[in-house]
Amino acid sequence: MAIVRYTLDPRNAPGFTEAELARLDAMTDEEITAAALSDPDNPPLTEEELDRMVEARFVRLVREGTGLSQAKFAEAYQINLARLRDLEQGRTRPDSALRAYYAVIARRPDVVAECLESAGA
Repeated sequence: MAIVRYTLDPRNAPGFTEAELARLDAMTDEEITAAALSDPDNPPLTEEELDRMVEARFVRLVREGTGLSQAKFAEAYQINLARLRDLEQGRTRPDSALRAYYAVIARRPDVVAECLESAGA
């Protein structure tokens, strides 16, 4: 059996049929929750997975707030590009020092860039 890749078009998202909507409307919240929990293809996230997702989103939003690509951000703020990608994809989490560094970049990216430049870094 071959794997088929499918890319969703955000301007034309798939919808539910009338029968599917009627079936969902007839279900109670408890039935919906039980059906979701019993789906072997979509297990609930653990607390650690949720935490990693929150951290990944924070890192990505800080970078996007600067308007820089991953490569330019990594270069400008002297962060290893592979590490940045791992952080943004939730494969790893920032330690407390890196989290603080991102918080400062989020608030004052110009000051961080100026400090790095004046330090000759």
